[in-house]
Amino acid sequence: MYEVEVKVPAEIGRVRDRLRELDAEPLGSVTQVDTYFDAPHRDFARTDEALRIRKEAADGGPETTILTYKGPLVDDASKSRTEVETVVEDPDGMTAILEALGFDPAATVRKDRRRFEYDSYTVCLDQVEGLGEFVEVERQAEAVAPAREGAFDVLAALDLDPDDGIRTSYLGLLLAAEEEG
Repeated sequence: MYEVEVKVPAEIGRVRDRLRELDAEPLGSVTQVDTYFDAPHRDFARTDEALRIRKEAADGGPETTILTYKGPLVDDASKSRTEVETVVEDPDGMTAILEALGFDPAATVRKDRRRFEYDSYTVCLDQVEGLGEFVEVERQAEAVAPAREGAFDVLAALDLDPDDGIRTSYLGLLLAAEEEG
């Protein structure tokens, strides 16, 4: 199973208004704090992989923690990749296990995310600390190409241009911004 995702920088207030015009279903808002880890046995930046612990709190609800492995990108037109996730009951214990195995915390990405469902895709309006505003259109799929083309259609319906797509992760964008700054 692949996570098929396209991401573009965008003014999220305008996109939120367009989603309302399209009668997209609001799915709520969350705050996400993602801690990414470097591996002791390979360079994730070079292999285009990621390992993270995400702490997510929805609109005043309880915090959920998810451990995620993201494989390398599988196509040249989107951020599609294999993704494996599991809920973690003890985030501090999971962090301690990873560190004991030689995984080091590398960086943290914080974002506020508002989610909508439209045309069987999740549309995320992201305000990313230190980076700005982005729109992600994503879904899980067995085949990348048709899901990617559907995501492009959703972007077009939102008056966004798929050619403005960014394949770099928020982590990569944040690290690049820190290097420049």
